[in-house]
Amino acid sequence: MAIAVDRVSHRFGSLSVLQDISFTVAAGEVVAIVGPSGCGKSTLLSIIGGLLLPSSGAVALSNDTTDSLNPLAFVFQDFALLPWKTVAANVAFALEHCSLSRSELDGIVHDALKRTGLVDFANALPKQLSGGMRQRVGLARALAVRPTFLLMDEPLSALDSQTREILMADLTSLLDDSKMSVVYVTHNLDEAVRLADRVAIFSRRPGRIREFFDVTIPRSQRGSEAALVELARTQRRLWSSIRDEATQADREMADV
Repeated sequence: MAIAVDRVSHRFGSLSVLQDISFTVAAGEVVAIVGPSGCGKSTLLSIIGGLLLPSSGAVALSNDTTDSLNPLAFVFQDFALLPWKTVAANVAFALEHCSLSRSELDGIVHDALKRTGLVDFANALPKQLSGGMRQRVGLARALAVRPTFLLMDEPLSALDSQTREILMADLTSLLDDSKMSVVYVTHNLDEAVRLADRVAIFSRRPGRIREFFDVTIPRSQRGSEAALVELARTQRRLWSSIRDEATQADREMADV
């Protein structure tokens, strides 16, 4: 397996946020993580990405890709762009540590912009772009390094519903055409069933994996009317499974 999470637990002081998390993600697989607010989803993503050491347990990443310029990439909800750099320069920033000629660098950046529909905006500054376009820049920057592992933390949550729908369709195509191992954290159950191969449901804090849902419809077929009906059923089953704990978690957070 490309990503193996083995009995990971984590505490912030006396606060236990994750408890005994174990799962694997194969090459080319997308695993979405959903659960109540405060259940440790983003904390786990930081542990997988090496930004945070777990209190116990371990994460192993198996990188068999030879053409990766950086095996791991993040896409965040807040875009994380450098406001003084152009779109092309923001994408190129992720490649500064690589030993690339100018022509190689320009070719990689152009390819990433082409894949995300940003070629015509290469010289624009982030402030000149809509939220959806800025998130495309974040995605292009991640794709430019040809990652083996892509970690996505609520990447569409800051967008309006129309922009989210458009970008979700683009993400479906991009992910279906890759061999990346993807962990996708989201509160949005529609995103989870539209984009993932499996959905991990976390309990309220301390987060534990309660169950996995398999999404058996291939991503390339999820746009059909029949598929959308079935995905809606899956989404309802997810909500039925998570509803009571999500409600209780919200009440607990309100009482803090």
